[in-house]
Amino acid sequence: MEYILSVPEFISTFPTNWTQWAGAIVGAILVGLTGVLPLWVVPAKVGGTTSGTGSDDNLKYLLGFAVGGLLGDVFLHLLPETYQQMADSGEEGGLGRVGVAVLTGILTFLVLEKVLEMSNPETNEEAREKENKKIVGYLNLFANCTDNLLHGLAVGTSFLSSFRLGVTTTAAILLHEIPHEFGDFAILLKSGFDRWEAAKAQISTALVGLLGALLALAFESSNDLETLLMYILPFTAGGFLNIALVSVVPELMEEKRPGPALGQFLCVIGGILAMSLLTMI
Repeated sequence: MEYILSVPEFISTFPTNWTQWAGAIVGAILVGLTGVLPLWVVPAKVGGTTSGTGSDDNLKYLLGFAVGGLLGDVFLHLLPETYQQMADSGEEGGLGRVGVAVLTGILTFLVLEKVLEMSNPETNEEAREKENKKIVGYLNLFANCTDNLLHGLAVGTSFLSSFRLGVTTTAAILLHEIPHEFGDFAILLKSGFDRWEAAKAQISTALVGLLGALLALAFESSNDLETLLMYILPFTAGGFLNIALVSVVPELMEEKRPGPALGQFLCVIGGILAMSLLTMI
């Protein structure tokens, strides 16, 4: 594959627009399909219908990894990329707008969670609590939609530059998404989704990634997307911070046993390290 992509004559045998559109669409679909991977890899007892100490501990270890992955994504990927976009554009006063966008993301998710809880019409207290528990999962899916939109834009703009760059970018995003999807899967299980519901929900967010790729191809210029990216990136970062620190960490903090608490902390570190390693690719 590397040899074929490195030969200009091979690429020139296809119409440019055809290769751009086909490559971007296939790349966006492949990135979206990573949401199914946790269903095959995560043991069925994790987040299953049978509850027990071991099953709960395993889910919390996954949640710890999810927190680390979200924090790593924010501070090692989304925000540095935002500042790089800002530096490249040379826009004055942009740093303040980045901060405002992050705060807007945090506050938007806080308000959405409270509004959804208060607007729940269910009168049965047990059923109401079960439905409210799923709100965190829905908010995580919303954050994933914005994240997948960014990935779709990245795939689309890279294929606009060259077919080879598009393939390289798609491969890098795939590697980045794999640990991210495991964390998202854990958050959905914690929110009361069953395994198949979680997998189907993750696949549904892939449609937004496909939309991002199509938007990039429609604009036909990465310059037209810079302003959009400078607001979507920090807004997504704010959403991830809210989910990690407000919705998930408090549950991990309830752990009173030293061993499992240490294991959860190590999983947080593992999630951060995974994102740190992926930024080097």
